[in-house]
Amino acid sequence: MDDEREPYFLHESPEAGPGPELTDDFQLRLIASAEEMDEAWASGWRHFGPLFFRTLITVHDDQILHLLALRIVISQFQPSKSQRRVVRRNADLQISFEPAALTAELQQMFRSHARRFTSNIPERLENFLGDAPGKIPCETLLLAVRNGKRLVAASFLDIGKTAVSSVYGMFDPAESDRSLGTFTMLEEIAYACRHGFRYYYHGYASEEPSHYDYKKQFAGLEYFDWRGNWHQVRSKRQQHSE
Repeated sequence: MDDEREPYFLHESPEAGPGPELTDDFQLRLIASAEEMDEAWASGWRHFGPLFFRTLITVHDDQILHLLALRIVISQFQPSKSQRRVVRRNADLQISFEPAALTAELQQMFRSHARRFTSNIPERLENFLGDAPGKIPCETLLLAVRNGKRLVAASFLDIGKTAVSSVYGMFDPAESDRSLGTFTMLEEIAYACRHGFRYYYHGYASEEPSHYDYKKQFAGLEYFDWRGNWHQVRSKRQQHSE
């Protein structure tokens, strides 16, 4: 079997509503087109390397969390005051977008980043990116953030036809006061805006309070109802105006 016909491993929570909206042909391909990636993200799917998955629930610190697939409508996004402060705080850093690859520098950062976790500790960077990031299942870019020559943060961004999707982000724990997780997301959104993309998919958060709540603090936010529909998340300002 050649590289373009290796099967995906698929997982779906039994509570995730209707079955996957992916064709049999798509499920058997290792390399997906930009249009196919758009379709997968719009149906709530995520991927780590060749593994595609979607699920309604997860367990963190012995607590069951009900997950929300999220995306940002680029035309509706405006940074908040706190997000603008994050950008100003990191104005001294240099950013670049380049083809994703696994390097010793990234592996070292991942090991430092992983030590921040006390549960659900990530084991290998390859668990998130696969062995061939940048090629499987689609074009993926590395966002590298440097202070001089030193790498202080990195994230990985999938490129579709009308959308982009953030796969994984990490940062040097010694730079925690910079809010680099938020910073890399803002830079990815800015990239999507510059290149005319419609949506920015940034993963799952939970209905319950969790350490992923920062993903819900963005204007233009929508969530997936697991029945094929996306709904706008109204801000507190919008709610007060009604």
